[in-house]
Amino acid sequence: MTTIAVHGGVRNAVSDSMTMIGRSIRLSRRNADTLVMSIVLPLLLMSLFVYVFGGAIDTGTRYINYVVPGTLLLCVGYGAASTAMSVADDMTSGMIDRLRSLPIRSSAVLTGHVVASVARNLLSTTVVIGAAVAMGFRPDATVTDWVLAAGLLLLYVLALSWLAAGLGVIAKSVESASTLSFLMLFLPYLSSAFVPTDTMPSFLQAVSENQPITPVIETVRGLLTGTPIGDTGQIALAWCVGLLTCSFAFAAWLFRRRSHG
Repeated sequence: MTTIAVHGGVRNAVSDSMTMIGRSIRLSRRNADTLVMSIVLPLLLMSLFVYVFGGAIDTGTRYINYVVPGTLLLCVGYGAASTAMSVADDMTSGMIDRLRSLPIRSSAVLTGHVVASVARNLLSTTVVIGAAVAMGFRPDATVTDWVLAAGLLLLYVLALSWLAAGLGVIAKSVESASTLSFLMLFLPYLSSAFVPTDTMPSFLQAVSENQPITPVIETVRGLLTGTPIGDTGQIALAWCVGLLTCSFAFAAWLFRRRSHG
């Protein structure tokens, strides 16, 4: 009997999650302007840096090859910001209260938003890479390198999406969720995304070299361009796993407190 109950609980959890994933994806399709802007803004920034500033920035390689990995992570940040706003909308619109009267796990709401975020980021990342190739990006990566880079980016997307979900839970409104998620949009600028860290003032260099985005960018850049990454890959993996673990626990704990409060 216990085994049947456990299996039934797992089936119900999966069914509830699939229902909320489908809902979140449908909401993303209806909110097309947010999806388009999360793609267009990173493309505009990449074009700006490549065509306007790229000729004046010495990175030791073609600037387009240098800037693409940072643009990908910037794209993830915009996607995560929209996740925070979607969660905040559910928390403040009475959606969670309605779920309490239905035979569905309310926690599946966060799972739905996070999986939809991953799907949106898959689309936006594909578009950005395609545009980068059209602009002259020429990766020198093997199939294994592509798989490793994609896996690291997936971990980063999951970590940032769960963090955004947690921020959406504590936000009092959609507007405040947008404000809380500003750090996810700003942090890539204080990294090696657009310029080498050794060109920065000493105090900014210390910040950029000791935050999670720089090792992720350096690892993805090394994998895609065929340059050595040393122990940067291990540091990036540790950052992503740690951030994912903390973000998931943070979002789940906050959601339980607010939804049952």
